[in-house]
Amino acid sequence: MKYNQVTIKDIARELGISPSTVSRALKDHPDISPETKKAVNELAEKLNYTPNIVALSLRQSKTNTLGVIIPEIVHFFFSTVISGIEDVAYSAGYNVIITQSNESLLREKTDIKALFNSRVDGMLISLSRETSTFEHIDATLAKGVPMVFFDRVYDTPTSSKVVVDDLSGAKEATLHLIEQGCTRIAHLEGPPNLGITKQRLEGYIEALNESNIPVNKDIIMSCPLGTIEEGKSATEALLKMDNRPDAIFATNDPAAMGAMQAIKEAGLKIPQDIAVVGFSNWFFGALLEPPLTSVDQPGFEMGQEAAKLLIRQIEVKSKDNSEPVPETKLLKTRLIIRDSSLKKGKK
Repeated sequence: MKYNQVTIKDIARELGISPSTVSRALKDHPDISPETKKAVNELAEKLNYTPNIVALSLRQSKTNTLGVIIPEIVHFFFSTVISGIEDVAYSAGYNVIITQSNESLLREKTDIKALFNSRVDGMLISLSRETSTFEHIDATLAKGVPMVFFDRVYDTPTSSKVVVDDLSGAKEATLHLIEQGCTRIAHLEGPPNLGITKQRLEGYIEALNESNIPVNKDIIMSCPLGTIEEGKSATEALLKMDNRPDAIFATNDPAAMGAMQAIKEAGLKIPQDIAVVGFSNWFFGALLEPPLTSVDQPGFEMGQEAAKLLIRQIEVKSKDNSEPVPETKLLKTRLIIRDSSLKKGKK
């Protein structure tokens, strides 16, 4: 398929110099003046020039390969998403290249460039928690690369996305705690720049408002990395309060696990003293003591839907070079109730 790839000739034409001069300037050749090197490199960056002679010679053909960027492969949720992507991709005759940003914006940028240079037909991306600017994505979209975002999405009207209903999932989790008789429910909040964090906070607040329970910002604790360590530290701070919480709703399961550690180390019982609910339903949450109540996300289905959207976009563009209308798929969550939240002893 065709990409809008900027060439050395384009840069040369824009600056009124020869392609060979541009080539040598990009290679920092000593015969080229500093002024010319500066002009060439600045224009190359502005035009999103990607030097890759081998790839350029092959741009006209499809590779039947999808590139995937996820924050963490070890994350159980993302591993199920990958399974869903592969299920659809392989059935449709596509191979899959998987990269992980390791929650780093720099790595995410590097992964996008690597996948582009590998001539993937399109990319499936879930943003890192550091990603708050999107120039690197816009630059790649401008080259005509089909992209579909999943879970942690770039909210652009030009690309399709697949998300779970985080707001409803968080609301259901909080209402469950209220039904158990909890009235002082703390929230461990995730990375502030991610849409999923905002949706889960909003769902928590909606549940409190509907139940006429005041929203207390003092017991909304920031866990920007969403780790076990942060969950534990935030909960230790909550437990030092004169009027400690009787329940905790965490933005993800690792933070909830950290909360459980802190509660146990303080000599308190779960859920009798403090109930705990997580989000994402990591498989080992059921192995904790007590087993962790959590909001289940349909990761496999998310991967399937994302792959279907991307392949459809690739096929339409390859056939007549037209752009399909972007779609947003909203998938439902499911609250898995276990012993960590059952104060009343019933589901």
